[in-house]
Amino acid sequence: MTGKPSSVTSPKLLDQVRGKIRLKHYSIRTEQSYVDWIKRYILFHGKHHPKDLGAQDIEAFLTYLAVEGRVAASTQNQAKSALLFLYKTVLDMDLPWLDNVERAKAPKRLPVVLTREEVQAVLARLEGTHWLIASLLYGAGLRIMEGVRLMELLAIRLGCKKPQPSRWLCG
Repeated sequence: MTGKPSSVTSPKLLDQVRGKIRLKHYSIRTEQSYVDWIKRYILFHGKHHPKDLGAQDIEAFLTYLAVEGRVAASTQNQAKSALLFLYKTVLDMDLPWLDNVERAKAPKRLPVVLTREEVQAVLARLEGTHWLIASLLYGAGLRIMEGVRLMELLAIRLGCKKPQPSRWLCG
């Protein structure tokens, strides 16, 4: 054994974020989104480490997004959630509530919901695989990516091969 002390380096910040997200079983899309917002936040503050920044820096970033970036309210909330995850879960830092953030304006919209008859009319126009996928999405209340993952899982279980993106050969 050499006389050098063994130094174990801790993972980089974004690797820590990915690790915590995976530990909590968040979706891959959430992971990608959170990592992207954290990168933007760090770049916005001149590549300073977030542990050296605080609530007022988060407020400045979120306000910038709303005022200068003119992002939608949901986009600003997504950035806020990513930063709160970073500080609370990864860095284990409590922050005072962010009261001084300029909020992006949320549009007043009602969601579009189809009646049962409208859904039946749409499904009646579909055939084969398209009908099956749409029926599963509607009947199980799945999101599109959940349906895609389900199809991939079923294809793998059936021993299908994927020679090209979005094309499964089963036989």
